[in-house]
Amino acid sequence: MPMICVCVEMVLGNASLAAKARKVAAAGFRALEFWSHDAGGDRKLDDLAAACGETGLALNDLVADGPGISLVSAADREKYLARLRQSIAVAKKLDCGKLITCTGNRLPDRSGAEQHDAIVETLRAAAAVASQAGVVLVLEPLNSLVDHRGYYLDSGHQAAQIVEQVASPAVRLLWDIYHMQIMHGNVLATIERYLPLIGHFHAAGVPGRHELDVGELNYVEILSRIKAWGYDGMFGLEYAPATADHAASLADMRKLTAAAGWE
Repeated sequence: MPMICVCVEMVLGNASLAAKARKVAAAGFRALEFWSHDAGGDRKLDDLAAACGETGLALNDLVADGPGISLVSAADREKYLARLRQSIAVAKKLDCGKLITCTGNRLPDRSGAEQHDAIVETLRAAAAVASQAGVVLVLEPLNSLVDHRGYYLDSGHQAAQIVEQVASPAVRLLWDIYHMQIMHGNVLATIERYLPLIGHFHAAGVPGRHELDVGELNYVEILSRIKAWGYDGMFGLEYAPATADHAASLADMRKLTAAAGWE
């Protein structure tokens, strides 16, 4: 069943992950996600797991990557795989079956083709690790024009090509509508084209990365189309509220997504 989840990193201030989970549930959502398990020290993941158990929230995904490790560098392959195994162990403890991976920034002393090939080969090795563990990796292209200057994988088309080349059900595409609107536009056509490869969505308003009803995109229509096309996964809200009242913002986003027929 297609379902909305909330990325708790950009909402609800400096509250603990567990406190954020309870507020996400109170707003009417049934799933959440967060970034790296060790970002900022002790994230009290046992407390988060308890909060999810109390509220019935599902944990959809977390980020597999670690600092200083890059998919574009073939020399980082073993470090990447070691970090992936560590992240999978955390995900398993939290009953989470999906992990996000990014590529890192462009290497000025390597050609684009070399970096592309390094990503493919490392993800093929990562696919074997993920498949054995029963988890899925989702590869995320980001925009390099506003938020992530220098990032290597800023093309959704190239990201789809990489996923096709890896050719494993354990590696899918994370389509962040905010990032891809900035880089490509043509939102509905590109989503429909790549939907068979997509394992997760992220979304925010464009420009500004605020609520979904702020900006140039009609998210009720986008969500309605994605559901009609048969997508059966999670759709993550990864936005920074424009209002100081984050709880009210989440309640508004619940109304918007419900209007498109999403759980």
